Amino acid sequence: MKFIDEALIEVHAGKGGDGVASFRREKYIPKGGPDGGDGGRGGSVHAVADRNVNTLVEYRFARIHRAKNGEGGHGADCYGKGAQDIVLPMPVGTVIVDADTGEAIADLARHDQRALIAKGGKGGLGNIHFKSSTNRAPRQFTRGEAGESRRLKLELKVLADVGLLGLPNAGKSTFIRAVSAARPKVAGYPFTTLHPHLGVVRVDVNRSFVVADIPGLIEGAAEGAGLGHQFLRHLQRTRLLLHIVDLAPMVDGADPVRDAKAIVEELRKYDASLFEKPRWVVLNKVDLIPAAERDIRVRAFVDSYFGKRRRARKGATGPGEPRVFVISALTGEGCRELSYAVMSFLEQSADALVTLPAEPAAAPQ
Repeated sequence: MKFIDEALIEVHAGKGGDGVASFRREKYIPKGGPDGGDGGRGGSVHAVADRNVNTLVEYRFARIHRAKNGEGGHGADCYGKGAQDIVLPMPVGTVIVDADTGEAIADLARHDQRALIAKGGKGGLGNIHFKSSTNRAPRQFTRGEAGESRRLKLELKVLADVGLLGLPNAGKSTFIRAVSAARPKVAGYPFTTLHPHLGVVRVDVNRSFVVADIPGLIEGAAEGAGLGHQFLRHLQRTRLLLHIVDLAPMVDGADPVRDAKAIVEELRKYDASLFEKPRWVVLNKVDLIPAAERDIRVRAFVDSYFGKRRRARKGATGPGEPRVFVISALTGEGCRELSYAVMSFLEQSADALVTLPAEPAAAPQ
C-alpha cells in the first residue's frame, strides 16, 4: 500500500428536514387543530481514529463526503426521520485543519478518539409549536437549517517516542533494522527510504519504545532540495531525536561535522519547537574505521561539533549536557547500550510528566 500522509477533502453535512403545517382532519372531530410535525435532523460527519488504518490513501480518491438530509415533518404529529451520521476512519495521529481558515479542528492522537467535523442542520418546526389561545389555526412552520460544509486538510503525524534524523545513507534504516523487527529497504544509494517506517524496540519484558525512521534530510531542504521538509512533521510528536551521523563517509570531500551542523540548521528553519527537543548524536559506521583511529576520530568530531565550551561524553546525565553514542548499525556494536539509554530517558521523562508539584499548605485561619 502506498504511504500517503496528506489529503484534501470536502465534507458536507445534511440539511435538516422542513417542518410542516398540517391540521387534524377526522370524522366526528371538528376543529381538530394543528398537528404538523418537525423535520428530522440532517446527518453529521465525524472522524474517528482507527489504529487499523495506516495511511490517508483512501482520501486521495474519495475526496467528497456527503451526509443525507433529514426527512420532512408529517401530519398527525409525526416527526421526520433524522439522517444517519457518516463516520470517516482515519489513522491515529491525523491532524484535521480547515483548509480555508487554517483553524485546527481535531488532533486524533488516541485510538477511537472521535471528532465532529461537520454538523448536520436542525430540523424545522411544525405548526404545532405555534398554536396558542389567540392563534388556534397557525399556518406557520420553519425550514430546516443547512448543514455545515468544509474543505479540510488532513495531515498524518506518526506517533513515536523516538525519531531518527540524518543525511541520506547515514544508516538510519540499518539502525532501525538492528534494534527492531522493522525491515525498511537498505541500499547503497541516497533516498532509499521514501516514506516513514516505525519499529518497536523491546529492551525487556514490558519495556519498549517506538522509533520513527523518516527519509534523509539534506542541506537546502528548506528551499525544496531532496525531499524537502515534507516528512519532518512525523518527528513533532517524538520525545527524543537521535541524530545519526556517518563518521566514515565514502564521498570525497565530505565533512561529518559540517554535514551534521547543516542538518541541525535545517531543523531550526523548519520548526523551533522541534529544534528544541532533546537531541542525541549517534556516530555510526565505526566498523569502517580502523580500531586504532576510532577514539581519535570521535574526539575530533566532538571537539569540532560542540566546540570548546563543553565536551560531550558518553553517558552524560547533567541537565543540558550533550550525549554522544558510538555505534555500528551494521554489526550491532553499541546498539544495545543506546537502546537501554533511550529507554531510561523515556521512563524518566514520563515520570517527570506525571509527578505534579505539591500544593502549598493552606494558611491557618
